[in-house]
Amino acid sequence: MDGDFFMSNRLRRWEAALMIAVAFAMLAGMWLDGEQGALAENVIRLHVIANSDSEADQALKLQVRDRILAQAADLYPDGADAETARKSIEDNLARLAQAGQQVVREQGYDYPVTTAVKEVWFPTKQYQDFALPAGSYTALQVVIGEGSGQNWWCVVFPPLCLGSVTEEIEAAEQAGSFTPGQTALITGESGGYVVKFKAIELWEHLKRKFT
Repeated sequence: MDGDFFMSNRLRRWEAALMIAVAFAMLAGMWLDGEQGALAENVIRLHVIANSDSEADQALKLQVRDRILAQAADLYPDGADAETARKSIEDNLARLAQAGQQVVREQGYDYPVTTAVKEVWFPTKQYQDFALPAGSYTALQVVIGEGSGQNWWCVVFPPLCLGSVTEEIEAAEQAGSFTPGQTALITGESGGYVVKFKAIELWEHLKRKFT
């Protein structure tokens, strides 16, 4: 009898601890989700999909990427925010596709290049000087040919994948695109950002699984 009581009491404590842990995980997940959502509102990603996984098509993908990044950076007016940048991109989708198409032809291929602005889910991605958490982002999507190859992710606004990342992030903060907290988050100044981003990615996976 005493043994049964002891086991029952122990089980209740374990259940209570589990419920507390789940509650903390949910609260942390909602907070992290809010952090990612606020950041996503000020960022436009770039998603380039290669024709195939052949070495030549993967090299072509990177050449198209470079031309698209350079072309897009010239579209934004001074002091542009994400909404203004998105409109500039949407108004010039044909021009951006043409820029990519020109690269394809220069390299001796006849693949079509299509461009679109859509919502895309991205995994956690670390770059040389910054990182971005997993989640849904507005993205300029560029598809080369059949679009059956590995893709490439970066940021088309602010243009963090061109020139000095530090300068671009500082400019984005001055323009109000990033808060100081968001800047610290993506550059790692706040500490432990990889762990935070992996937690965001886990939370996003759970949300996608159950919804």
